[in-house]
Amino acid sequence: MREKKKIIALIFPDSLPTLEELEAKYPPRQLPAGAMVTRIAPSPTGFMHIGGLYAALISERFAHQTNGVFYLRIEDTDRKREVAGAADLVCRSLQRYGIKIDEGKIAPNNEVGAYGPYVQSQREKIYRAVIKFLMEQDLAYPCFCTTEELEELRQQQEAAGVRFGYYGSWAKWRERSSEEVLKLLAENKPYVIRFRSPGDFKQKITIEDELLGKRELPENDQDIVLMKSDGLPTYHLAHVVDDHFMRTTHVLRGDEWLASLPLHLQLFKALAWSAPRYGHIKPIQKIEGTAKRKLSKRKDPEANVEYYQQAGYPEEAILEYLLNLANSDFENWRKANPQANLQDFTLTFKRLKNSNGALFDFDKLNNISKEVIARYSATEVYEQALLWAKQFDAELAELLANNREYAEQILKIERTNDEKARKDLARWSDLKEEISYFFDEQFSLTVADLKEKLAGFTVAEINKLTQSLLADYSENDSPQVWFEKIKKIARENNYADNVKDFKKNPENYRGSVADVAKVFRVLLTGRTQTPDLFSIMIVMGKERVKKRLSFCLTGSV
Repeated sequence: MREKKKIIALIFPDSLPTLEELEAKYPPRQLPAGAMVTRIAPSPTGFMHIGGLYAALISERFAHQTNGVFYLRIEDTDRKREVAGAADLVCRSLQRYGIKIDEGKIAPNNEVGAYGPYVQSQREKIYRAVIKFLMEQDLAYPCFCTTEELEELRQQQEAAGVRFGYYGSWAKWRERSSEEVLKLLAENKPYVIRFRSPGDFKQKITIEDELLGKRELPENDQDIVLMKSDGLPTYHLAHVVDDHFMRTTHVLRGDEWLASLPLHLQLFKALAWSAPRYGHIKPIQKIEGTAKRKLSKRKDPEANVEYYQQAGYPEEAILEYLLNLANSDFENWRKANPQANLQDFTLTFKRLKNSNGALFDFDKLNNISKEVIARYSATEVYEQALLWAKQFDAELAELLANNREYAEQILKIERTNDEKARKDLARWSDLKEEISYFFDEQFSLTVADLKEKLAGFTVAEINKLTQSLLADYSENDSPQVWFEKIKKIARENNYADNVKDFKKNPENYRGSVADVAKVFRVLLTGRTQTPDLFSIMIVMGKERVKKRLSFCLTGSV
C-alpha cells in the first residue's frame, strides 16, 4: 500500500482537486424536467465537416426545443493533429449557420458558461484528478511499453490468431510489481496510464441507443490508455470526465463511436457516475458507382462546410437541407408552413431512428435552395448576393453595388407572387449569369447566336416582327394590353395567336405566338428561355428595348 501511494505521489506531485471538490464546483444543472444538455465536441484538426454541422444542428435543436442547454467543447488533446485556427473556424461556422451556442467558445477569445473551461487542454488538472482517483482505487496503472514492444505484441497476436489489443495476459504491465514501477519512474522512463478493465469480452452488454435502438455489444476488456506520455488524456477518458462535470444528458455523435460505447459505459461505472443517454448518428453518405460510402474529407469537396459558402448557398438552405436529412417529414412541414421559422420545426428521435442514413444529393440541395431563395424579397436577394460577391466575385459585387436600383428591379421580376415566385436561382454564384443580359457591358449577341437560336427565320421576317412591335410599344401598357399586341402581330404575320390552335392545325400557320415572342426574347436577352418577357422589357426601359430590337442583319439567319 505504501508503495502504491508512493507511485501515485511521484506521478501526481502537483496539488489536485478531489472529486468531491469537483462535484461541488460543477453541480447538477437546475433545468426543467425533460430538458436536454447536449454538445458538439470537435477536434481542431482541420476544416469543419458537413457531418459535424449536421450533428451540431441535431444536438442544438434537441437542447433548445426542450428548454435545455447546447454547448461547444473543443477537444484539443491530440496535439499532433491540431491545426492552428481550426477551433475558431468551428465557432465561426456555427455562428454563420445560426446554431446558437449557450456555453463554451461563442467567439474567438470569448468563452461563456459556469462549467468551463470548455477547451480540454485547459482542463488538465481535472483529468489528472480523476486518473489519480482511479489509481487510488486500483482501476488504473502505469505502463512503460515502448512503441517497439507494442508492435512486437501485435505481431505475436497476429501469429497466434487472436484479437489485437492490450488485454488479459497481453497486458504486460497490468500486474507488474511496485518495485519495477518505482525503478522506471526513478529513471524517468516514459509511461502512459492505462485503465484496468474489469470486463470479459465473451460477455455481452445490452444498450438502448436513442437512435439505433437496442444493441448487444461485447463487454470491453481492453486496458486502454487514459493518460498519454505527454500528460494529456485520451478522448475516451476526457469525454467521460467532461460529459459528467458539464452535466451532459445526451451525447449525439457519429456511429463510428458505437464500438467504443461499452468502454465508455465501463468508465462511467468505474467512477460511480450516471452515464448520459447516447445516440449514434449515421454518417452522411454519397453514391459512388452502385455503392454507398461515407462522405470523405479527402475525396469530396462538399465535405467541407466552407465549400457551401464559396459556392454561394444561403445558410438557411443548408440548414433546411440538413433538417430534411435528419427528419424526412421536414419537407411536408415546410410545404405546409412556407413562411415559418426553422425553429418552429420539432425534430424527433423517432424520425432519426428510422433513417437508414443520410444520403447526400446535390439535386435535392439545389431544389431546396431554390425554394429558400424564392421566399426572399428582391432586397434580401440583392443584399445577400452582394455580401457574398464582395468576398468571392469582385465583378458581380461591382455590378450590383453600382446599379442597386436597377438590380433590385431585375430581381423583383416574378418575385411578388409567393405561389409562383421564380425558382431559377440556387446559389449566389449563379446570379451573374442569370442577370448579365440586363447590362449592356455584359450583353452580346452575334450573327452566329441568331442563326442558332432563331433557325428558320429570315432577316426580313425578324425585321418585320420587330418593326411591328416597336411601332406600337408603350411602357405604359399593362401585361394584358402588351400581350394582345403580341397576339395581333402574330395574326398579321400568319402565326396562330395561341399555341392550342397551332397544334390543332399546324399546316395553317407559320408557327404560334410563342415563336413570335421567341424572336423578341432572343433579340433582347440572347436567350430562348427567360423569366416573364413583359417584365424584362419594363425593367430594361424603352431605350434599351428599342436599341436591342433594332439589331440589323444582312443576309439570312
